[in-house]
Amino acid sequence: MPRYYFDLREGDQIALDEEGLEFDSLDQAQVEAARSLAELARDAIRHAPHRFSYQKSVEVRDDSGPVMEARFTFKLEKK
Repeated sequence: MPRYYFDLREGDQIALDEEGLEFDSLDQAQVEAARSLAELARDAIRHAPHRFSYQKSVEVRDDSGPVMEARFTFKLEKK
């Protein structure tokens, strides 16, 4: 069963996933990346209401290298 690693990026900072998770398919890893990103986005909005622009992403890789990226961008503009 393939092992996928979910590295978390915010701006220029990245937190590497050293353990990873095993999934039967890339589609299952994609669902996990989307769920993780949704949690990151929810926490970012809840805990940083004073920030008006930021981006977070989950970069997924397997033992061969990168396989996908899920990205969340938040920008608030007052008119």
